Amino acid sequence: MNETHLIVIAKELDVDPDQVRAAAGLLGEGATVPFIARYRKEATRSLDEVAITTIRDRLGQLEELDVRRESILNSLKERELLTDELKDKILRAESMSVLEDIYLPYRPKRRTRATMAREKGLEPLALLLLAQDAETKPMSEASRFIDPEKGVETVEDALAGARDIVAELANEDEKARSRMRDLFASKGVFRSKVIAGKETEGAKFKDYFDWEEPVASAPSHRVLAMRRRAAENVLILRVAAPEDEALAVREGLFVLGDCDASNEVRKALQDSYKRLLGPAMETEIRLESKKRADEAAIKVFAENIRELLMAPPLGQKNVLAMDPGFRTGCKLVCLDRQGKLLHSETIFPLLSNAQRSEAEKAVLRLCKEFDIEAIAVGNGTGGRETESFVRGIGLAANIAVVMVNESGASVYSASKLAREEMPDKDVTVRGAASIGRRLMDPLSELVKIDPKSIGVGQYQHDVDQKGLKRSLDDVVISCVNAVGVDVNTASPSILTYVSGLGPGLARNIVSYRDKNGPFVSREALKGVPMLGPKAFEQSAGFLRIPDGSNPLDRSAVHPESYPIVQAMAGDLNCSIIDLLHNEEHRKRIEIARYVTDSVGVPTLTDIMKELAKPGRDPRDRFESFAFSDKVEKLEDLEPGMTIPGIVTNVTAFGAFVDIGVHQDGLVHVSQLADRFVKNPHEVVKVHQAVRVTVLEVDPERRRIALSMRQSPLPENTSSHKKAEQRGSKGKQVPRQNTKVESAGFNTPFANLLKNN
Repeated sequence: MNETHLIVIAKELDVDPDQVRAAAGLLGEGATVPFIARYRKEATRSLDEVAITTIRDRLGQLEELDVRRESILNSLKERELLTDELKDKILRAESMSVLEDIYLPYRPKRRTRATMAREKGLEPLALLLLAQDAETKPMSEASRFIDPEKGVETVEDALAGARDIVAELANEDEKARSRMRDLFASKGVFRSKVIAGKETEGAKFKDYFDWEEPVASAPSHRVLAMRRRAAENVLILRVAAPEDEALAVREGLFVLGDCDASNEVRKALQDSYKRLLGPAMETEIRLESKKRADEAAIKVFAENIRELLMAPPLGQKNVLAMDPGFRTGCKLVCLDRQGKLLHSETIFPLLSNAQRSEAEKAVLRLCKEFDIEAIAVGNGTGGRETESFVRGIGLAANIAVVMVNESGASVYSASKLAREEMPDKDVTVRGAASIGRRLMDPLSELVKIDPKSIGVGQYQHDVDQKGLKRSLDDVVISCVNAVGVDVNTASPSILTYVSGLGPGLARNIVSYRDKNGPFVSREALKGVPMLGPKAFEQSAGFLRIPDGSNPLDRSAVHPESYPIVQAMAGDLNCSIIDLLHNEEHRKRIEIARYVTDSVGVPTLTDIMKELAKPGRDPRDRFESFAFSDKVEKLEDLEPGMTIPGIVTNVTAFGAFVDIGVHQDGLVHVSQLADRFVKNPHEVVKVHQAVRVTVLEVDPERRRIALSMRQSPLPENTSSHKKAEQRGSKGKQVPRQNTKVESAGFNTPFANLLKNN
């Protein structure tokens, strides 16, 4: 364990190095993030999952830095270039960019202009120019280096070669690169321009045809938007620093006076900046800004996925699920309270009155036959029409009708997993079953689908795919373990994400359960093949057995803490069941009596919470939602009307809301609240029910602008524009025949996302 790394991370997180050391040690022993956060609070002093995940990731990054550092040291040793001073600088480098700057002058090079100049014997002339002695006459000195055999025909040839050497030295200077990097980062500007002839092709993104934005303040979605259009050859995207300040940095470091030699150095510095240092810094800044933008976009995606996974479950109900359709009909499936498929058929309620009547009879018959308690209607094509049909057939008052987001259901229905779960059913039946199960328990069903298929990402195909996968996996793992899993009903899909398990052990648990019947206790899990002591330690607290022989098996109390609860019950002369059911007993417990060297107040406090509500579900209670019966299609919308909606996606520039017209509307960030909103996640979350006011409708482009303000402002008011611009320093350079669209529903960022 590298002590320097621990100190660096502790400073970054503003925590004690001992906390980082403890977390790093546990991670090194194979402990998972959820396990450490939940069951090792004494060791880490209650670090949360976010901090532990950061420690894990930073340790990996710093280890990569060390690997590169070691590679550089070995390379220098082999070439006998390593001095004590150089080694010390390399060992003290705290970032990859600084490390590479130190190594740059020693890196094996391809033949450059400076290399060829050195081969011609011009390095002494270059060093003479750099010395900038007032008595030095460059022309006279250069004449001594004329050598036609080496390709130095004239004085200017000699000076040009010497300047090439000076240019390379300036480019490789560690201090010059550091200062220029800081200048580009703090005062650099993104500049995007449309490629001639691409105006029509890129019309939807004309805000970027002449756009300038400071690198330091450019929001992630705009960075990714500009990069995407540049990759598609619609825009030219550059990064530039202020010329006067870049010149001042160069001259401040290398120009010593105003003599003739200094003038030659100035020429070399200008060439160095234009040909070497400037492009290198532009590339670095583009990569660094892309990295930051990726991280921000991945964070937005992860937050949206978390809200979807943690959406309130309907619970164990008999459900009739409907996958709507017009010509091909609506596929119906009936599921029991465990989500088992009992029946499927197809109805055609949207084609003719006669078929509508038959469909009505079929739904009522199935509701009675299978004791249906809720109907789930997919929100895809024909969803609103199907919902309207169902609500109008005279269902019993106790049957809830719920629209369910079906994004990704088709991906699941065609997957290997769906074929394994329902081998004798076609994709339409599988899709309908998935819709119904999503209503019953979103978490258990959505873990079967690649999160990228769920449709709540921002530029998900543009960002670092490795980082995206890791972040989304972390979110799924966090959610599954926060809720806990009933080991006797869980599918291999959800068991895979339980702390300490994985796909292999998940399959083994299900196979063992199928062969031997339900688990009667957590202790029985030790009989599962390959589930050893470490896997049991990491997973047991997150696996629930509601009807187990030990009442604590239904809770999040870890088996290692059972003796503590038994001691509590013994001291009160009652049973563990009495502790769970009798609040007066629990009030008499003095947790300080049970503190030991390994068990402290944090763990004991968690135990007391679990005794009060064993296996409590952290998700909110399910509340039914219905769209307005006044609108079913975009043409029904009118500016000024206020209607209910469900947030389907939250982005850096606002939120998309399903209002039941087959086209999500955009609540721009400036319309989210009657105050300035920097981060939309502060105000809304995916799957949240909201009330919105229609601001503007564009039927031709199917764009809807919405507001959540108490007093919505028209899109073209100055107040709206000020609110929109408050968080941004970007600007458009005026172009002839360029009209800036309103920021409501036609922002280039919204268009990019919808085309993502």
